[in-house]
Amino acid sequence: MARIAGVDLPKNKPVEIGLTYIYGIGRSTSREILAKAKVDLHKRVAQLNDEEVAAIRSVIQSDYKVEGALRSEVQMNIKRLMDIGSYRGLRHRKGLPVRGQRTRTNARTRKGKRKTVAGKKKAVEKK
Repeated sequence: MARIAGVDLPKNKPVEIGLTYIYGIGRSTSREILAKAKVDLHKRVAQLNDEEVAAIRSVIQSDYKVEGALRSEVQMNIKRLMDIGSYRGLRHRKGLPVRGQRTRTNARTRKGKRKTVAGKKKAVEKK
């Protein structure tokens, strides 16, 4: 099993897909890494030898920010927005969508489970 950037890559998948299990690496970045490391895209993770794994690991370490470093950078960016009191920072603080989506309906992922608000009761007429 190949372990790169602290992540165990799945054995039975192509290397191009396997690298996407690392936070911060998608399909296009994966292709770039494999081209720089001179590794065949269609090879399975289990078929990689130690030299190829080492080449991939060195390319990722030298050129890309992944996993813990990337997560902490993203968190610091969000914290900076909240500290300066920008609109985006306020939306993060309130747990609402940040990028202009509607919130009257939808937005359940950010807002969480529905909280029911009781409707107005109609006044009963007495005779």
